[in-house]
Amino acid sequence: MESDVIDLRLSGGLAAAALFLSPVPAAAKDIVVHMKNQGTDGAMVFEPSFVKAAPGDTIRFKPTDPSHNAETMANMLPAGATPVKGVMNKEMVLTVAKPGLYGIKCMPHYSMGMVALVQVGKVSAAELTAAKAVKLPPFAAKRMTAALAKVK
Repeated sequence: MESDVIDLRLSGGLAAAALFLSPVPAAAKDIVVHMKNQGTDGAMVFEPSFVKAAPGDTIRFKPTDPSHNAETMANMLPAGATPVKGVMNKEMVLTVAKPGLYGIKCMPHYSMGMVALVQVGKVSAAELTAAKAVKLPPFAAKRMTAALAKVK
């Protein structure tokens, strides 16, 4: 009987040690991006325009000013990622599951350069090259080039 008690204590201690030593997943982050008529980078901007996230994080695109939406760009989205299209004047929530680059645009102000970039996890050189090759309107291309320069 006494040996049974010792065995239980020993196995319980081993289980506790295993739990303590096992890697604990990091908590998902909630990141807010504001959609603005005027910001530090000029007119019609997302702030911040570049976000680095981890799989499982949630990015909330909030319309600080009216007449904006946020939606993923079909030509700049990781393979297998679900496209998201926000409604005008409403918060758009993007929960990122796949690593890669997520291009974001405000459809009404896309030609005025209202774009953002979300980097999820590590990005390969091939993914970065493909994103740089995407054709965008001139003002959007200028801002996206600046965002792509931040990818590490």
